[in-house]
Amino acid sequence: MSRPGHSDGTPRTGTELTRRDFMKRAAGATAFALAGGGLAAALLDTHGPKAQPDTAEAKGLGDFSIEALRGKPGRMGIVRADPAAASVDRAAMLVRALTAIGGLEAFIKPGDRVLLKVNAAFATSPTLGATTHPDLVAAMAGLCLKAGAASVSLTDNPIHSPESCFALTGISEAAQKSGAKVILPREDLFRPVSVPATGAVGGRLIRDWPALAGALTGVTKLINMAPVKDHHRAGASMCLKNLYGFLGGRRNVFHQDINGIIAELSLLTKPTLCVLDGVTVMMSNGPTGGSLSDLKAAHVLAVSTDPVAADAFGMELLGRALTEAPYLALAEGAGAGSMDYKALNPQFLDLGA
Repeated sequence: MSRPGHSDGTPRTGTELTRRDFMKRAAGATAFALAGGGLAAALLDTHGPKAQPDTAEAKGLGDFSIEALRGKPGRMGIVRADPAAASVDRAAMLVRALTAIGGLEAFIKPGDRVLLKVNAAFATSPTLGATTHPDLVAAMAGLCLKAGAASVSLTDNPIHSPESCFALTGISEAAQKSGAKVILPREDLFRPVSVPATGAVGGRLIRDWPALAGALTGVTKLINMAPVKDHHRAGASMCLKNLYGFLGGRRNVFHQDINGIIAELSLLTKPTLCVLDGVTVMMSNGPTGGSLSDLKAAHVLAVSTDPVAADAFGMELLGRALTEAPYLALAEGAGAGSMDYKALNPQFLDLGA
């Protein structure tokens, strides 16, 4: 496939992709307010980040997996909360799931600099399930610091105004309370990256493409934290799709090959851990949602070292076949993980058992 072109069909040059100003982020962003079920005032981010000139191209964003576990079957812990409980304790579920795969201390060591890749794509209430839940963000950040991490940061490149997204989702407050730092996307953090071809994946889409590489400077561990959501183009939005938030530029052109881009994202970076929040699942109208009627309580949270396996489990929560998200087979074929999450011998646990 050729490099994505301009809207008028004329091709882009490699120079433009790495040196021209990024297109402005999608305008028309809206914030959903639960009160009255209405829409809040429109929130626009009118200035997209600019590409940095004279910057060497990088091959992906790095491998943050545990070296001793590479080439071995992934680990996975799945925790179910009591459906009859008045409320769900995501923090307790997270601790239980981490314990099932060896404890967070097996992954986060004293002195580590941890980055949480959250989903803060939309300026919506966390109750609507479109973004990473702030309770989960606070819990993970706190656990990492307790394990001896020197620092914990979190980032995303939202569709809406970054400041508004991190504020309205509750993620900024969660970070502040837990001692984590929010890294908002800005022009000096973007660098051109490429994903080399691996089998049938890579070398086509993410080529000299601006990515939020600066947020990973000095980072030693990466934790991917995503909700389980329907997606009108990809079939589902979970851990692999969450890596889309590292991309800058006019990334909407990738919607023309949504499965291809998500497959390439599986090679863009390898997280240390993936946290998949299925406590509330967005069953329809994803990835934005906007109504409580789009949601279903599943009362499940999974932690895995394998993002493909995590997403495969998420498809089960959505009640969909793996073939409804073709990027999973592409990612598996490229060696990013296994679609057969049961082959990981996941530990299924009930909260409080």
